Amino acid sequence: MLTQTTTRALGPGDLDAALAVLDRDPVTNAFVAARVRAAGLDPWRLGGEMWGWFAEGRLDSLCYAGANLVPVCAGPEAVRAFAERARRTGRRCSSIVGPADATALLWSLLEPVWGPAREVRPHQPLMVTSAVPADVAPDPLVRRVRKDEIDILMPACVAMFTEEVGVSPLAGDGGLLYQARIAELVSTGRSFARIEGGRVVFKAEVGAATERACQIQGVWVAPEFRGRGLSETGMAAVLRYALAGIAPVASLYVNDFNTAARAAYRRVGFQETGAFMSVLF
Repeated sequence: MLTQTTTRALGPGDLDAALAVLDRDPVTNAFVAARVRAAGLDPWRLGGEMWGWFAEGRLDSLCYAGANLVPVCAGPEAVRAFAERARRTGRRCSSIVGPADATALLWSLLEPVWGPAREVRPHQPLMVTSAVPADVAPDPLVRRVRKDEIDILMPACVAMFTEEVGVSPLAGDGGLLYQARIAELVSTGRSFARIEGGRVVFKAEVGAATERACQIQGVWVAPEFRGRGLSETGMAAVLRYALAGIAPVASLYVNDFNTAARAAYRRVGFQETGAFMSVLF
């Protein structure tokens, strides 16, 4: 007997069912879950469409289609359905990112139409912790960034983004959207830094957060301060803030070739629990 499946864009009436899918893996799905819990499923507020894959009338998988294309709890059949929909709509995203297996299949189906990508990062370990490290003292100078320090923070954010992604976040719209995003993180108390002499020495942000999990991003140490262990003590401080006041579990994903970062994260208690994949355009 064949399973009856269908794929469609979700609307506000699908919110409870979508949240149930996201709650299956609150750590892996933190980015999409945070957006949905903040904005619902209205495309205008969400910043993109949420596609749903239904099996026998039950919502089983999701795919966020906004600035990023992100498969959620998607097995091979759902991924193929999402790829077909993405081919019909055309590429509107700047990246595809998500769990490695689903994203790899999705990209293999889209590459003949959307390719080539600017860069493919096929294995980015997902690292998770729920405890502040016992043997790494948090840097006492790392604190929440104040609203009047955004101009000090921005050059470090731009440097980190350019170093990590390979393009400047100021391209296109002059950086208006990127600056607005940084300002939002500062205003919600999710931007942390060590600032000395009017410049950033270390910084990191909690880029996505729900009541169950948060995702740390944008970890950066000024080049002349690298090799001194500031990423470890700085991350210990960020974890102290995040686990006490934002969510009980913190995660991040890191490029597999960045062995120094992976070692630093392991020293502050992060453990690799899975892998993401990113396709950058």
